[in-house]
Amino acid sequence: MDRINPELRSYIEREILPRYDHHDAAHRRDHALSVIERSMTLAERYNANEAMAYTIAAYHDTGLVEGREYHHIASKRILLADNELRRWFTEEEIATMGDAVEDHRASAKCAPRTIYGCIVAEADRQIVPEVIIRRTIQYTLANHPELDREQGYDRMTEHLDAKYNYGGYLRLWLEESDNSVQLERLRQIIADKALLRSLYDKIYDEEQAK
Repeated sequence: MDRINPELRSYIEREILPRYDHHDAAHRRDHALSVIERSMTLAERYNANEAMAYTIAAYHDTGLVEGREYHHIASKRILLADNELRRWFTEEEIATMGDAVEDHRASAKCAPRTIYGCIVAEADRQIVPEVIIRRTIQYTLANHPELDREQGYDRMTEHLDAKYNYGGYLRLWLEESDNSVQLERLRQIIADKALLRSLYDKIYDEEQAK
């Protein structure tokens, strides 16, 4: 992070990261910061432009203000429209960053167009089983308050099956990431219904108590 232009960092921290404070609990500032941190690690590993990777990660979910379904498109539009970025990046770099933001969505059927899209997509995965279960519960509580505990559990299992289980739509684009190991661990938890239910109940109660 020390290698990022301090004026760019100041702008991102002042004008962009606060936007996450208004998102649902699963996509607030702590999520953006964790994606930034992992993006920086991957950028160094793949000898990519760290300032670009940092900026892409910072903008990747800003479009959630317009809804979840097309947030990747809205996030790209927000980045491309931000003239302040032209203080630090060329038009070609900004176009590349816009494409990477658009390509980060987990449900994308095609590989990202550039290494930057692969980096932010992989960083955004954060495949830690307990974190994924918690974020799914947080999203359900925030966006589907009409669902009771049992209905929330059903929604979570459907989501985990559709996205993370064998045959799910999640794709990993960087072989050297540890996400593949964590994904297999998550799949084992999904298969163990008793363990999955115990984790759900524990985390659900914690979130309800907040």
